[in-house]
Amino acid sequence: MRPLPPRLLAPRLAQMLGSLLLLCAAAMASPAQAQRDPSFNLVNRSGQPIREIYVSPSEDRYWGHDLLEADLLPDGGSFPLRIAPAAGCLQDVRVVYLDGQPEERRRQDTCRIVQMVFGSGAGPVTGGRTRPGAGPQASANPSFNLVNHGSAVIREVYVSSVRTDNWGEDRLGQQVLPPGRHLVVRLPSGDCVNDVRIVWMDGRGEERRRIDTCGLVNLVFP
Repeated sequence: MRPLPPRLLAPRLAQMLGSLLLLCAAAMASPAQAQRDPSFNLVNRSGQPIREIYVSPSEDRYWGHDLLEADLLPDGGSFPLRIAPAAGCLQDVRVVYLDGQPEERRRQDTCRIVQMVFGSGAGPVTGGRTRPGAGPQASANPSFNLVNHGSAVIREVYVSSVRTDNWGEDRLGQQVLPPGRHLVVRLPSGDCVNDVRIVWMDGRGEERRRIDTCGLVNLVFP
């Protein structure tokens, strides 16, 4: 076999080098893309069934709909949570057990975990290790969903501890809460007894006093 003439050898080498660079780039890009996938498996090791699962981006005000719908996740079972990469890696996760008690994990980097285990002493698993500081919250969790089941828009929401004498700031800010939507009300752990006030779009106020928000998941108006 005759060797290629010098005038043909240089273009052939350039073509081979270009192909090699493309292969290297593809090999380097694949792991990075995989790390950006926020999907994971939720595992129940709580000793009782989970009846509701909510997942939403940490910057979102709303939990959205129950991903289990009418099903239960039994103790020892797992549930695949497929999340679009466009939703980002930082996710809030909330489960409600069969006895009505909620448990939440806030600002979880789900791109870095394989599974998230709910139950005593459990936490997200990354290659067999539990991420520090990612364990379950204390049982006295006063956070809840404020649900608008009315026919009108809610324009203001106030929540304050019964130990304070002012309502504080409007938790909706510049937003409104349309009918059928939820607002995530995040409160300091352990401060369970709270007053809640809403203002409808027409200016009518409605209040609920001395609500034990640690004992509920959804507070429904009207």
